[in-house]
Amino acid sequence: MSVVRFRPSAPLLFPLPSLWPFGYNGFVIGLIVGSAFSVKGEWEERAVDTPFGSPSAPFKMGTLGRLEVALLRRHGPEGKVPPHRINHRANIYAMKTLGVEAVVGVNSVGSLKEALSPGTLLVPHDFLCPWSVLTFFDEEAVHITPQLDEGLRRALIEAARRAGIEVWPRGIYVQTVGPRLETKAEIAMLKAFGDVVGMTMAHEATLCCELGLPYASLCSVDNYAHGIGDEPLSDEEIRRRARENSGRVEAVLEELRP
Repeated sequence: MSVVRFRPSAPLLFPLPSLWPFGYNGFVIGLIVGSAFSVKGEWEERAVDTPFGSPSAPFKMGTLGRLEVALLRRHGPEGKVPPHRINHRANIYAMKTLGVEAVVGVNSVGSLKEALSPGTLLVPHDFLCPWSVLTFFDEEAVHITPQLDEGLRRALIEAARRAGIEVWPRGIYVQTVGPRLETKAEIAMLKAFGDVVGMTMAHEATLCCELGLPYASLCSVDNYAHGIGDEPLSDEEIRRRARENSGRVEAVLEELRP
């Protein structure tokens, strides 16, 4: 895997203890997933405390394909934590504490383009958030340049190719606040700037950049955004589509190479 490693743009606020997991002997990737992602096999559970409180859930330490993985469910172990209540800072800080080399976020999104139909996977190359984005630096002005890691993006695209799964290799992710879905007027505006819309990725990507962790996203397109297409939106339908797409997401991740 060709991963571009960024140095932290500023000194870390807190010392990071080393909690090398489950007999660590190589590349460990952090994986942040939603409630639709299934975990198979034997995984060790590990709780991590941070200066920012507790992460969304205990970590699952194990293997996926050829990778050693530190897996975290961003919406909690039962999927009940809403997007605006996720403790992103604790989640990302804990990843750094565990010694992961890079982070992949699996993000459920709505499509802003009719050509990008539900059931599709997309690896975004950039993101947009017109609203506030979280930071580790609340008490000082630290100006990072947020970006998605190109090496890790390419690795996800190649993994999809090996798995025989079609994936959009580029796209712009637009982050909104949540937990409500967007209005038709909001979507009419946002579709001029982006390709998919979600509620979590900009926080994760920015915080990872602040800690020098390469980050990329594998987006599961689970619905058309409000006003795109003719189907009415419902939370139940979005969850059903996410479950259907989870098998394709897992197949791609199993082909990811260290």
